[in-house]
Amino acid sequence: MNQKKTSSAENRQTSSHHRHAPRNEQDNKGQEGLTHPQAEEVPEPSHEMNGVDHQGVTSKQQEHESADSNHAHMDHKDSSMNHSHMDHEMFGMDHSHMDHEMSGMEHSHMDHEMSGMDHSMHMGNFKQKFCLSLVLAIPIVILSPMMGIELPFQFTFPGSDWVVLLLATILFFYGGQPFLSGAKMELKQKSPAMMTLIAMGITVSYFYSLYAFIANHFLAVPHVMDFFWELATLIVIMLLGHWIEMNAVSNAGNALQKLAELLPKEVIRKNADGSEEQIPLEEVTNKTQLIVRSGDKIPTDGTILEGETTIDESAVTGESRRVPKTIGSTVIGGSVNGNGTITMEVTGTGEDSYLAKVMEMVRKAQADKSRLEALSDKVAKWLFYIALVAGVLAFAVWLFVADLPTALDRMVTVFVIACPHALGLAIPLVVARSTSIAAKNGLLLKNRNALENAHHVDYLILDKTGTLTEGTFTVTGIEATGSLSASEVLAYLAGLEKTANHPIAEGILAQAEKENIIAKKATDVQTRTGIGLEGVIDGQKWLIVNQKGLEQLTIQYQGNSLKNYQEQGNTISYLVHDGKVEGIVALGDKVKPEASQFVQKVKDLGITPVMATGDNQEAAQAVADYLGIEAFHAAMLPDDKERLVSDYVKEGKRVVMVGDGINDAPSLARATIGIAIGAGTDVAIDSADVVLTNSEPQDILHFLTLAKKTRRKMIQNLWWGAGYNIFAIPLAAGVLAPIGIILNPAVGAVLMSMSTIIVAINAMTLSIEKSGD
Repeated sequence: MNQKKTSSAENRQTSSHHRHAPRNEQDNKGQEGLTHPQAEEVPEPSHEMNGVDHQGVTSKQQEHESADSNHAHMDHKDSSMNHSHMDHEMFGMDHSHMDHEMSGMEHSHMDHEMSGMDHSMHMGNFKQKFCLSLVLAIPIVILSPMMGIELPFQFTFPGSDWVVLLLATILFFYGGQPFLSGAKMELKQKSPAMMTLIAMGITVSYFYSLYAFIANHFLAVPHVMDFFWELATLIVIMLLGHWIEMNAVSNAGNALQKLAELLPKEVIRKNADGSEEQIPLEEVTNKTQLIVRSGDKIPTDGTILEGETTIDESAVTGESRRVPKTIGSTVIGGSVNGNGTITMEVTGTGEDSYLAKVMEMVRKAQADKSRLEALSDKVAKWLFYIALVAGVLAFAVWLFVADLPTALDRMVTVFVIACPHALGLAIPLVVARSTSIAAKNGLLLKNRNALENAHHVDYLILDKTGTLTEGTFTVTGIEATGSLSASEVLAYLAGLEKTANHPIAEGILAQAEKENIIAKKATDVQTRTGIGLEGVIDGQKWLIVNQKGLEQLTIQYQGNSLKNYQEQGNTISYLVHDGKVEGIVALGDKVKPEASQFVQKVKDLGITPVMATGDNQEAAQAVADYLGIEAFHAAMLPDDKERLVSDYVKEGKRVVMVGDGINDAPSLARATIGIAIGAGTDVAIDSADVVLTNSEPQDILHFLTLAKKTRRKMIQNLWWGAGYNIFAIPLAAGVLAPIGIILNPAVGAVLMSMSTIIVAINAMTLSIEKSGD
């Protein structure tokens, strides 16, 4: 993979490799049951934005639309797409069918994030479980001692131990159910973590306490200490920790559902006799002819048979302007038709469609990414193994040197102490605090792992359209160069463009409306192929032309502002009258004012910025040069971006991907950390780990700063929450028993309480300068 900027010629050749398919492959493509991975037609996502000929659709462009727009690039092998997971045809499904796929994902690709709580997020409401468990736990805490210590507020009465047993049994099976189920899943995956550690603690506490109850009431043995108090407090605190974390971190949205919702449920079919019929989308097959009216969503991939229009593909491909379409042009399902009515022939439904491929990439990326372990899970895993080995060894040794009750007591003490209450709050309290600070700084955290993984970032991959630029093809500047004022220039431009139907005309007319400028009345308006158009205003001929038009008219013009506009990749049009340039208008996707400073700060942090865009080579290079980004990739399809991110990740690099469109969704899901622009599509937002609610790239820097401080606090809290086990577990096991030192369970309880308090205080000290709290 070439990370450095290449020459225009080289990039064009590379882009051509990405965008063109051999004609024979397309011609031999089967209509149904398509299986060949290289024989799929994928619509063109990238068209000339800033180098467009002024009249919008020249004969050369039409050839580009009809030929270059056809692809066979969406390679299933490269994207590792497995269509067996697509239980229903995406374009033929009722949107509710997505639930089937979702329910399968919930259980087969569960995240290890959020301290393993994902295993139980689907098993019940933590808030409800916490509240009911608290009601059950309060009497237990009042009626039973803490590891043998009678606390000042505690009391007993005849039969109170039976009440404790009954309440503890209900609490164990009700409140402990998420942890027991989570542990079962972790062990099934051969990856014990937080849930297994908690399950071990509460299971040992309950069953040993049950043994103690039986022994104390029905067996002639010395009094056996129970752990009902520890059972109750451990379940309640762990539920509280998980509830805090779930409440703090936004639940990941359903990106796949949002993709399916991009399509209409019903379409208009054109029958062989020319009649029109409204039918459900699931009845559409290849070769079906559909009528799509102005403002409607394009229901499937296809080819235009009749009509001309412009189509907004920005949500799907990232292209920043409406793309002109005419007979022979390809269209993408999920894009939005402009102001023309078209008849199209369906070429891609179900798994063959563009959106279905994007959906599959998102699903697979989310599943692969979910296998990342959270920091607390790693700590819990090692603590589980240490406690298990230490407990079993302690039991064996004490059984040899003492008796069964003593050996059992030592082993149980080790297991209970190994799951300190503070460990359940160590991460959730930091996450809750960090999330609150993030919200004040324009950040919505959806995945806690993002905070842990952002302490060191190698590459920051940025989408151009909507991230570094405003994301709309609009007027970026109007200047008067002759006897007219800027407002008059706009009035003449709007008059000539009033009847035109292309992106430049739409941008000029929108600007005139915005400034309340009344367009001049133009007559005899004609297109001058390849250079612009001309018309008559107030009895005189006026022209709007591009640079090529100026050269044909032998008009020389070198304005001071031209270079600045051109450096940002703008399209320049000239208003000409009587052989002179009376004004200029620049249109393009405007670079955000803060983007240049942001890119420099990213470099100062030692992070390499990389721009990946679906836009054309010229527009991409102009923006990259303007912002000082050395590595950039143009004309990229969703699988190109996803593969770019995947290649970095496979090299062991930490990658942050920033984007806002559907074409960014797979790479957002694949990246170490996906950051979505808040003004972007729902699909991108739901695929990301972090959302910039203010849509400001500068907030990425605040996130990186917050992430470093958050991870530092997490590590500190994990040491306070579990670090004391380095001393407590060996002492509880009786390592120093030969010299008369054995950890009293009561002392262990005090240590656990102290660590919980320290963890809470430490979490609340988290702050960043901009937070203002």
